[in-house]
Amino acid sequence: MSIETGPPGDMLAAHPETAYFWGRVAADGECDDGCVTVRTSDETAARRLATIAGADATDRRIIERPYAHDTSITRQEEQYTVQVVGPLAERASGALGLPFDGESGGYRLDPLADHDRQLLRGLVEGCATVCFKSDDDAVGLSFVHADRGLLGTVQSLLDDLPVAAPYDEPSEASSGYWFGVDDDAVPTVGEWLYEGSESTGLFAPSRRRKLRKSIERVR
Repeated sequence: MSIETGPPGDMLAAHPETAYFWGRVAADGECDDGCVTVRTSDETAARRLATIAGADATDRRIIERPYAHDTSITRQEEQYTVQVVGPLAERASGALGLPFDGESGGYRLDPLADHDRQLLRGLVEGCATVCFKSDDDAVGLSFVHADRGLLGTVQSLLDDLPVAAPYDEPSEASSGYWFGVDDDAVPTVGEWLYEGSESTGLFAPSRRRKLRKSIERVR
């Protein structure tokens, strides 16, 4: 059983917890005037994100979510929203280059680079799709986001990994842009991504479980 994380003393300082949190915000959240919002379909992850940021509660609802590559197809799923009210959003935008109040972001995530595993894990859980390809006996890992700039940031992180993570160039998708990691590299990248996560609690159990089960099928 994973431990629960506690709130760091400074949400903009480099900690494993802040790297994971801001990765999730960049991937599936926003910074608006007076509020940071982050979304997840995993209740445990929502609770941990709220704990990290000192949020009082999470909001749960059932939503119709379009598939990343074809917005004409939707599926119902639970969505949990964590909101942090106060000046943190504007501070995070200035320090980390996150989009603020609908404007484009610069994604200056270098201050969190010492915790690249947790940062990339947050990004994967927020805007990546994992699938088992039965025809190819392979695991697919693709990143999808409305902002191509964020995908460039993800690619820079992949370039610096201690394991090989080749990828293709971003292409247009119905919901923005996407790119995929080479299938042959996904098992090794996935194992590296969640190494040591059990002792920190910085992960969404449902997302980790899906990736690990997919990798087991091709090993």
